[in-house]
Amino acid sequence: MGWFSRAQAAATSVRGVNYATSPLLASKTPYGRSQLVLVVMGLMFGGLLARAVYVQLINPGFFQTESLRRTTKEYNAYGLRGDIKDRHGDLLARSRKAPNLVVRPAEFLREEEQFLARNTITSATKPEHAEIIRGRIAARQKRLDRLLALVNMNEADFRRAMASLRPPHTQVVLATKMGEAATVEALGLRFEGIDQDVKFDRTYPESRAVSHVLGWTDPADKGVDGVEKLFDKLLAGSSVKQQAQQDRLGRIVGDQGENPDPKEGEDLTLTLDALLQAVAYRRLEQAVLDSQAKSGSVVVLDAGSGEVLALSNYPSFDPAAPGRSSAWARTNRALTDAYEPGSTMKPFIVALAIEKGLAHPDQVLDTSAFRVHDRLISDHDHAKPSLTVAQVVQKSSNPGTVRLALKLDDQEMYDTLANLGFGRKPDLGLGGVVPGGGLGASGGRLMNWKRWRGADKATMSYGYSISVSVLQLARAYTALAGNGTLLPLSLVKGQPGGEPVRVFTEATARTMREMLRGTVSPEGTAAKAQPVGYTAAGKTGTAQKLVGGRYSSSSHAAWFAGFSPATQPRVVVAVLIDEPKGAYYGGLVAAPVFKDVVEQALRRLGEPPDMEIKPTALMAQADPLRKDRR
Repeated sequence: MGWFSRAQAAATSVRGVNYATSPLLASKTPYGRSQLVLVVMGLMFGGLLARAVYVQLINPGFFQTESLRRTTKEYNAYGLRGDIKDRHGDLLARSRKAPNLVVRPAEFLREEEQFLARNTITSATKPEHAEIIRGRIAARQKRLDRLLALVNMNEADFRRAMASLRPPHTQVVLATKMGEAATVEALGLRFEGIDQDVKFDRTYPESRAVSHVLGWTDPADKGVDGVEKLFDKLLAGSSVKQQAQQDRLGRIVGDQGENPDPKEGEDLTLTLDALLQAVAYRRLEQAVLDSQAKSGSVVVLDAGSGEVLALSNYPSFDPAAPGRSSAWARTNRALTDAYEPGSTMKPFIVALAIEKGLAHPDQVLDTSAFRVHDRLISDHDHAKPSLTVAQVVQKSSNPGTVRLALKLDDQEMYDTLANLGFGRKPDLGLGGVVPGGGLGASGGRLMNWKRWRGADKATMSYGYSISVSVLQLARAYTALAGNGTLLPLSLVKGQPGGEPVRVFTEATARTMREMLRGTVSPEGTAAKAQPVGYTAAGKTGTAQKLVGGRYSSSSHAAWFAGFSPATQPRVVVAVLIDEPKGAYYGGLVAAPVFKDVVEQALRRLGEPPDMEIKPTALMAQADPLRKDRR
């Protein structure tokens, strides 16, 4: 039997009394007894009058203080967390109050017991009073039913939830993320022990597309990972103690004095472009799923400033519910994971050889297979006995690249790779929030030249014995896309990470751009990287991965890194598809992602086309089997 049923049963058990025929009530009251009643009533009224005079005139302060103490409630008021926006002011993250509705069983049950004690019907209860009591009981049950409807519970579950509470806990959550209107209505039902536990709901309009950069917050709106954590002090609102007056039913009826206002968190503007971020994520997702790959990453940089325009990984996660995804899915692999970059490393070796006067684009090199210590340096199906330096880049020749590398001074080669940012964590311009770049960025692996042994120098020249992150590789290509200087990165608008570093002369960078255009052509290894309407330049890479200490013939990292337009680069893009199945070459699985992302990025930037490509030319792609095997 429920609470209301028990109360109703008690109410209906009253036996009616006929006051008109009752001998006791019909008898006349003696005169002396009536005088006694008048005297007693006079004394009572006099006592009440004396008490009122004492309270109002003799000692009002004590009772005013006691009244305030009983009706003043102190609570925390919270300022909302600041917004995170993209470079155009579009919303990436915003908070709203989403309180939990809770019950403190001790208070609720004590008030319920007191209510029943005041509203018990006995045989002595007059019928009209019994009817009033039954009305009170029904009204309370109606309020309780409404409360349970708001939290989507039945009464049995509600009472089981209260009974399940164990020390040291004092309250039970009835509903999470209640809307403001529902919360106000629930509190207005005037039940003791029903209260709100202030929580916050952080919304992310771009969701999975940008989650690895933004990170997420906990229910208290505190940053847990990503930018949310790094800039938590800036974004977080402050909390202050406020006081309010309550009536005896717990309803707030007014402020208590002057309350300080909580401080709202500051907004944060990133360099990201929300639209481009979404495009990059969707295209990356498609590539990973189509190739049945393990994962993928893409980074898009502004070729003139080093600002990060997009940074995406797949798989991803919902930042509003991070606990539903694995820790691996929440990893920002474009920053944290380092891979051997394969042939994407070759342009830097060729550029250094040109810089030192050891090569020029038309110089013919011996590209036949040869040994360096115990390592056979060879090409596969596109092997030729000789190629020009420009063709070495276009065809991605291992022997040609290694022969140039062996002409270089060991320390100069090492210093050049170090100046390109390899071997140390990239600085994302996070204002010194986290030394070493923040966001868990990896520095990869660049072995000091003094430790090189055997074929280390040779294999490093074509992207083995060195590991880099996708972000590091994208940044390194800014030195080729621009005037030979490595650009500082920035993720927060107006906060560049350091100063530009001169790596190559402007003439060398210009020469490399021309040679890398040959890669993105029907004769090169990256014909599928050619954007519609724009010139492009870049390099494919396909590296075998170490599995159990040995290079696997079935596990690869497929790369493409480049920039567009090739004439005056606006964007630099690096793409990694990790462990694709089937056609695993960089020219087949990574290059098409570059193409699609570049097209959208340049249109978004308002860049006019710099070349005309006929539809027939787009169809006349080179034979896919001729793509890069390195």
